[in-house]
Amino acid sequence: MRHRGSMAAALLIAATAGAAQALPWDMKALSAPPATYPTTMRAEGVTGVFYDGLPWKGKATRIFAWYGLPELRPGEKAPGMVLVHGGGGTAFAEWVRLWTARGYAAIAMDTCGAMPVGSYGKWKRHEYGGPPGWGGFDQIDDPPEDQWPYHAVAAVILGHSLLRSMPQVDSRRIGITGISWGGYLTCIVAGVDDRFALAVPVYGCGFLGDNSCWLPQFQKMGDKATKWLKLWDPSVYLPRARMPMLWVTGTNDFAYPLDSLQKSYRAAPSPRTLCIRLRMPHGHGGPGEKPEEIHVFANSVLRGGTPLARITDAGERDGRAWVAFDSAVKIVSAEMLYTCDTGPWQKRKWQTTEASLDSEKKRAEAKVPAGTTVYYINLIDERGLVVSGEHVVTPAGSR
Repeated sequence: MRHRGSMAAALLIAATAGAAQALPWDMKALSAPPATYPTTMRAEGVTGVFYDGLPWKGKATRIFAWYGLPELRPGEKAPGMVLVHGGGGTAFAEWVRLWTARGYAAIAMDTCGAMPVGSYGKWKRHEYGGPPGWGGFDQIDDPPEDQWPYHAVAAVILGHSLLRSMPQVDSRRIGITGISWGGYLTCIVAGVDDRFALAVPVYGCGFLGDNSCWLPQFQKMGDKATKWLKLWDPSVYLPRARMPMLWVTGTNDFAYPLDSLQKSYRAAPSPRTLCIRLRMPHGHGGPGEKPEEIHVFANSVLRGGTPLARITDAGERDGRAWVAFDSAVKIVSAEMLYTCDTGPWQKRKWQTTEASLDSEKKRAEAKVPAGTTVYYINLIDERGLVVSGEHVVTPAGSR
């Protein structure tokens, strides 16, 4: 579905043209390791900590986080990952343990002034909590420095500064990944904190004013929606991102549709890899935290591991779509994912058809089925890992 009069698109043009636009955040101040405070919170294999956040409505704030370190040899330094939770989430100890088991240092912070006491979406706020999430739409009349996106981004950057200050961590080899609202934050942080070596937004992207599940919210906000998007839409910050990025999502994500995702990854000038699975579930735990593509991508950038496949070219001729690729690991199959539907992206029925694979020419191609409105090609390597081509809207889909 096309959305005319896009607010976020206009903001991207302004941001790209005006590189001198001031950031809301003071990166010099946020780059210093924050003061830390002990906590009685305990969890297996991780350490709980509070660290200083930015003042909120004139009052000091603190941020709760779990961090963990892998087993290291004397003098060895670990790569690191910063883990940013999504809506209804908090700092998850099990997510930190997932990465420490892989040999990484990791930190997961709560971005909404809460701590992991309670149940999903109902976490206990603490006395030093900053603004609650999510989105901060109802806070738009407050000064920018009192709104949730400002504090959430700062919480992530300060957590990064804390992690990189640890003597066991190699500050040159730290990445970030975030899920849903955490993916949204990851997109902003990628354009603000250039110390990161890689970024992996899962589901989350920008151009929320063009197409997202928050369009009804923006309509209710009226002119204030423009103000929110100018301050807090990732499209404003993605043109500044320079680190390699892996974008992970599904064909029918309810919150961040593929059209906004495509505008987002094209807005970032950094090298990009896509992993778009058929109807990938949206959530924490297995769906958003454990795609092996994220692990392999991080290893390739931070540890010199074997990378994911790379799509080098793509096109369509005489009704057949193709991609060319390069891969250090054998590509064992390819598929075309396509839909004949129009209307809301979240409701479209996607189907798959096999694509022919020429390993010698490093090329996969497939006939575009009659009536197709959108398609793209997936490559699957011998590890079962997926790399996707960009989706293409056909003339039938553009009407």
